[in-house]
Amino acid sequence: MVETVVSALAPIVVTLLLGLVAAWRHDFGPNQASTLNRMVLLYAVPIALFVGTVSTPRADLVRDVAFIVAICAAIIGLYAIVFLICRFALNFSLAESVLAALTASAPAVPFMGPAILGDLFGKSSAVSIAVAGLVINLVAVPLTILGLALGRAPSSLSAPLAGKTPLYFRENTRGTAKEPIVWAPVLAFVLVLCGVRVPLFFRHGLSLLGQASGGVALFASGIMLAAYKIRIDRNVMLLVLLKNIVQPALVLGGLLWLGFGAPIVPEAVLTTAIPTMPLAIVLAVQYRVSEGRTSAALFLSVVASIFTMGAFIALTR
Repeated sequence: MVETVVSALAPIVVTLLLGLVAAWRHDFGPNQASTLNRMVLLYAVPIALFVGTVSTPRADLVRDVAFIVAICAAIIGLYAIVFLICRFALNFSLAESVLAALTASAPAVPFMGPAILGDLFGKSSAVSIAVAGLVINLVAVPLTILGLALGRAPSSLSAPLAGKTPLYFRENTRGTAKEPIVWAPVLAFVLVLCGVRVPLFFRHGLSLLGQASGGVALFASGIMLAAYKIRIDRNVMLLVLLKNIVQPALVLGGLLWLGFGAPIVPEAVLTTAIPTMPLAIVLAVQYRVSEGRTSAALFLSVVASIFTMGAFIALTR
């Protein structure tokens, strides 16, 4: 069990550390990290999401309704709760709130799922990865990007007489829909539901750059970690607690209370127990929002997951 978790998380930790070393050696700086992040957001991640989704058979996506409902409730429900807490209880800005919600609710399934869930569940893990990836990238990521864009609104728009607010909202909504990371998985999902088969040579041609998304994002995250002082404050600890422990614990308790068992329970619990997405820090750097807090949360979530994932593997057998 420990061997499985450590071997799955080792590439994540090592790539982060390599980014840190590269920054300390002055081989890369924050400006280069921003360029890498732009490549990840515009090309690598959208391609990875598109290829991963269109490669999933339609029957697999709609086979297990209970699993889909559990994942949707865990990710979207926690996203909404964290957003409300940060916005109204902790007085975060709109942009800070949506970024914190993404950090606390979105597991890095597209990046780490094949390594962790593949070792545990074999080929059946493809459905778990596809479903969680779709929920995150069709709901959580677009909402976060929209919130980050709206967070750039001039202060004058907050006045009651600011008649341009609806126009500004529509413009940002259209801008969000045009982001490749938003429309690429939507297009792939529609193609799968319509039964359209994308040619293998086309998927294979895109796969090389898509496979680079996780490594490049983590490497850039390591560079940004060196640029910001890692401060583990109560807000960071709260986000990591929610992501690593509360989310999978709620899924475990809810499914057991409803009378479900294997394989739905272990697959759903361990899918949500995966650490937070490196995409959160990519967006933080791109929009210049909470870079330090997001970096610290990502680092602590990855390190803590060695113990928390081991505990949930033991609990779910």
